[in-house]
Amino acid sequence: MIIRAERPEDIQKIRHINTEAFDTEVEANLIEALRNSKVPLISLVAEDGEKLIGHIVFSPVTLEGDRSDASIAGLAPMAVLPEWQKKGVGSMLMEEGTRRCKEAGYAAIVVLGHPDYYPRFGFVPSVNFGIKSEYDVPDDVFMVKELKKGALANCRGTVKYHKAFSQV
Repeated sequence: MIIRAERPEDIQKIRHINTEAFDTEVEANLIEALRNSKVPLISLVAEDGEKLIGHIVFSPVTLEGDRSDASIAGLAPMAVLPEWQKKGVGSMLMEEGTRRCKEAGYAAIVVLGHPDYYPRFGFVPSVNFGIKSEYDVPDDVFMVKELKKGALANCRGTVKYHKAFSQV
């Protein structure tokens, strides 16, 4: 299995992965909206032979608050075909995605996700840094991971996602 950047010929397969992994088409529609907005994305696929089995995407978010100069990526969504779940595909996507976010100059990554899953990758509740989501969600499901130690020191505020998130 390899993790690589998405290619134009992957778009329909990525949509399929997301519609299979989630109960609705919201995530698949979100990816299309982000792609169409021309926002810079880090979009990766997991490929086993000729078959795409997983996908992850990161997009820039803004931090509105006391110190808003930190460059932060938002992880959303990550999807793995149901028959490939719990086999390490998501972990490989996370590891490569984190590496590429760091390489792209991001100081941190935020995620709205399962509190039992993301801490294994170093995510902690964002409230630990005085950071909250623009969405009304429990503190334990909105998490952040610093990619540069101390990058979020003295940061306080609200993370705002690209407008595409509110259009789907």
